[in-house]
Amino acid sequence: MVINLEIHKGDFVTRSSYDNDTVFKVINIKNNVCYLKGVDVRLYADSNIDDLVKIEDYEVTSDDLVLDEAKKNDRDDFFYLPGKILHIDGDDDYLKRCLKYYKEAGVLAIGKKISESNIYECIIDLLKEYKPDIVIITGHDAYYKKKNDPNNIKNYKNSENFVKAIRRARLYESSHEKLVIIAGACQSDYEALIKAGANYASSPKRINIHALDPAIIATSLSLTERNKLVDLPALLDKTKYGKDGIGGIIGNGLMYVGYPRQ
Repeated sequence: MVINLEIHKGDFVTRSSYDNDTVFKVINIKNNVCYLKGVDVRLYADSNIDDLVKIEDYEVTSDDLVLDEAKKNDRDDFFYLPGKILHIDGDDDYLKRCLKYYKEAGVLAIGKKISESNIYECIIDLLKEYKPDIVIITGHDAYYKKKNDPNNIKNYKNSENFVKAIRRARLYESSHEKLVIIAGACQSDYEALIKAGANYASSPKRINIHALDPAIIATSLSLTERNKLVDLPALLDKTKYGKDGIGGIIGNGLMYVGYPRQ
């Protein structure tokens, strides 16, 4: 990495004031302020151009599958029907990345790009149309630390929007077993999302989460048999930051198993 003040839109950068801990892409520049989007974490930020370190020749790494379940679906004379996923995302880039992940894992997923503030308006219609086993409600979020009250949902960028969407989804299906809800993004109000009706939510420690973390949880559940209780700590360990980034309630998998396979 080299310090380079000739920062342009589309460049990959890190922030010196944050110990260069996160790689961002520059999405806009105005009056020497750069507007940034996390490459791997679901995070928007802005920074003075003087604080940025440009990364030359940066390549986005591929997303390796972390699924043991996916390897089990071609055994014996049984056939398998993984759970269906509806993925609603406020960010188009992250949505496409997650959809690629689902395809490689061999699960059926429908993706919809919808602004976080508008998800609650259309979620019931989407649930009626696609009848998923799992719905993901995600995008971008942030906890405003300067307000110094993590228990006030007004101190979050989109947690209140996620709560509204979760509550609407629970009007459609109240059972946590019949409809699994995975909700939240970086630094979301974890407790509020769980209380609203989410099975899994971010972020217990109000930290950033990886773009694929909701997809990893959903895919693992989709490929776990319905009569098998999910090992929750092991499931969370598959995500980037484990139980600090995502938490949830214990339940069963969502894949039907049949016999015989033709």
